[in-house]
Amino acid sequence: MSTSSVAPEAVSALHQELVELLGERNVSADQRIRERASVDEATMSPIISEQLPLGLADLVAWPTDAEQIAAVVSAAYRHGVPLTPRGKGTGNYGQGIPMHGGLVLDTSRARAIVEVGDGSITTESGATMIAMEQAAAEAGQQVWMYPSTAQSTIGGFLSGGSGGTGSITHGSNWMGFVTALDVALPAEEPTLLHVEGEEAQTFVHTYGTAGVIARATVRLEPAQDWRSLYASFPDFEPAQAVLRSLRGLDPAPRLVSADTRDITAKLPADPGIPTDACSLRAILDASTLAEATSLIAAGGGTVLDVREGIQQAVKVSMLSYNHPIYWLKRNTPEVTYFHVEVGGEALIDRIEEVHAVYPGGMLHLEAAHLFPIGMLAAPYTGAEDVYAGYPKLQELGVRVHSPHQWYVDHDIDKVLELKARTDPRGLLNPGKLGAPDDAVLGNSTASAQPARQPVGQPVGQPVGQPVGQPVGHVNDQAAQAASEGLMA
Repeated sequence: MSTSSVAPEAVSALHQELVELLGERNVSADQRIRERASVDEATMSPIISEQLPLGLADLVAWPTDAEQIAAVVSAAYRHGVPLTPRGKGTGNYGQGIPMHGGLVLDTSRARAIVEVGDGSITTESGATMIAMEQAAAEAGQQVWMYPSTAQSTIGGFLSGGSGGTGSITHGSNWMGFVTALDVALPAEEPTLLHVEGEEAQTFVHTYGTAGVIARATVRLEPAQDWRSLYASFPDFEPAQAVLRSLRGLDPAPRLVSADTRDITAKLPADPGIPTDACSLRAILDASTLAEATSLIAAGGGTVLDVREGIQQAVKVSMLSYNHPIYWLKRNTPEVTYFHVEVGGEALIDRIEEVHAVYPGGMLHLEAAHLFPIGMLAAPYTGAEDVYAGYPKLQELGVRVHSPHQWYVDHDIDKVLELKARTDPRGLLNPGKLGAPDDAVLGNSTASAQPARQPVGQPVGQPVGQPVGQPVGHVNDQAAQAASEGLMA
């Protein structure tokens, strides 16, 4: 466990100032509260679990608006106390742990929805994604994307997330989703830096190491009439083939997920989820439902249920990305499982070889922006065995991102340059930027997604495809990405 090196007198002085600023109820030094604020979903990784506990906060603060967030960051700066920002802590594997002690700044009480405009929504960083989706729906719109845990905060999603429901069309959350941010910076006086466009993207997926997102403006689009579809398949290969076909529907699905029989058996009981077959779930535009049903039937599948409404779509979302692995682990307590984030058409085209990389391997699959991504799970036999599989997967043409580490994992040089300007004392989420030489990261960014979209590249235009060239069918995009070396 990393021990706090913060001087007790600095913590005490900060505590007193924060009580004056926020009130007694919004600051705590209670041991149990500090322990709860010092954990995230790191237990999803058996490799990280073996290293826990990794840190313990000295204080926890809950500012209730963007200005208070800036004031808390400033106070921590003046007292020289490290600060780890936090939303709900969902989906983070160590990134939300205060490894140097100090202050945990919990943004979840700063949840105001400031404005719903035409094509955008502005909220404070603690607003939940489901609240934003509901507010957008009241205005006849929808958010571009939200993570698999729709109860996550927008600040947490932008700081530590990557994609989710809506990513088939819009890619990762650093690919144009954000239009503006107000970022709290460590300074003598409370400072909110307003950034827009490309400058705003540089703060996305940086784990709060260069600034604390206090307020965000993200894109909306006209609301669509969505249907949540559940289907079963006797085998995984036809389910994968149909997932690939559904990616190409027009309008595109908001989400398509598929699981092997073994993973499906561990999902929560539901009439739409088979107990002895493979599961496919999708959020589809109502106008494509008939075509999707035909594709499923032609692939040997059976539609088990179709449901309407935002809450039903959220339920399907809660069975995507790493959630099926959570259920696999929870409902198989006698086995310790690990998973690796993977991506590429090889997940479909070479599935038997992919499964064979790890004994007992099983894949959760997602249709994504340029090519499928997924979570490859298997029984855990040791960290070295996990790492030994990475080059084998890469040889198959599979992108690999390791969830068994907590370091900022892309645009490192840009983030280091940014942090040198915004946090020269290194107080913001220390220990998460600059992986040591022996850290095993894989060969891809979060969720095995593509890297950031270059400046000037239209959102949705495949990286490496000349600007102005028509965007083809999503499978053509994936093929081009693979041929141009984006699998590495």
